[in-house]
Amino acid sequence: MKTGVAADESAVGRHGKRRLPGRWSLWVAAAGWVAANGWVAITAPRALPFDWPARAGRSTWQILGEVNLALAEVLILMGVVYLLTRRRAPVDVAARAPDRHRARAETIALLAYGATGLLGGFLLARAFGWHPFGLHLAGTLFGTHEHLPPAEVVTWAGYNVVVYAVIPLLYFRRRYSSLALGLRSTDARNDVLVIIVVLGLETAFQIFALAPATLNLPPGQLVVGAAFTFLLYMAGAVLPAMVFVYAILVPRYLALTGSVIATVLCGGLTYAGLHFWDAWTVFTSPQSAALSLIFLLFTYLGPGMIKTYLTLRTGNAWVHVWGYHAFAPHTLLDTPHILDTFHLR
Repeated sequence: MKTGVAADESAVGRHGKRRLPGRWSLWVAAAGWVAANGWVAITAPRALPFDWPARAGRSTWQILGEVNLALAEVLILMGVVYLLTRRRAPVDVAARAPDRHRARAETIALLAYGATGLLGGFLLARAFGWHPFGLHLAGTLFGTHEHLPPAEVVTWAGYNVVVYAVIPLLYFRRRYSSLALGLRSTDARNDVLVIIVVLGLETAFQIFALAPATLNLPPGQLVVGAAFTFLLYMAGAVLPAMVFVYAILVPRYLALTGSVIATVLCGGLTYAGLHFWDAWTVFTSPQSAALSLIFLLFTYLGPGMIKTYLTLRTGNAWVHVWGYHAFAPHTLLDTPHILDTFHLR
């Protein structure tokens, strides 16, 4: 019996909706992942050119082990999500998109708009001498040796929520219902079950693999820092990703490809692309640029894929927000960073 993404792909095929070879996209992605591992092992066998305080002292081989373990965890989570949702009424996410011609036009326009948003984030941030604005604040997940001015953090959050969440939502909400955008649940009980299980598993994995410093904070700092971190990252990263990628783009990807596998990969690639300006990337030479692009994919393809799969299986773009984004990893991992930025400890 087929499970997970493969079972979903079979269902798509049975209904005659497949337009792109989903299985081929899976094999191409797997081959690309293996090739990227090989490239890193050959070109950077001793050290990587990134400022990653959270990974200080770790060899290239250790870091490769970590990114592959993270991908394995994502694939296991997909299997768990499939098992949790297999008895609920099927959700036809593709039917929520417009006809193929309009879906293609909207997808192209959205991707161009997203690229423009990244360019605007670069220009605005550099005008003030800050790190370019991507979906993540400088120092997110990996730490930073630089102290960020509070104005940079607040402006980053405000820019992202307006550009990637407020403006797209205002435009598309006038043309599509909340259900069509995946903003309303069709099975609240199952959605809550999925959120609880995924959040529990992801939190356990983060604690086991990363031993976050947040857990060592005094209670007062933990409460204040976690609340502040939650709000800032909700505005700067979580809502922008939810609206732009999962509420709007994912249904259109599925309508255009007719393939769950291709849609999951497209969602992962789009999510990775929105992190192009991550502060640790280095583009000063062809080799460092190639390594930066590879590790952007290593870091964000998997999380983007599980967020997409959660949206496809539940039809609810909010599920990934609570199960796999707002609390774990951001509040769990980034609270010390925000406390330091705002001098709260």
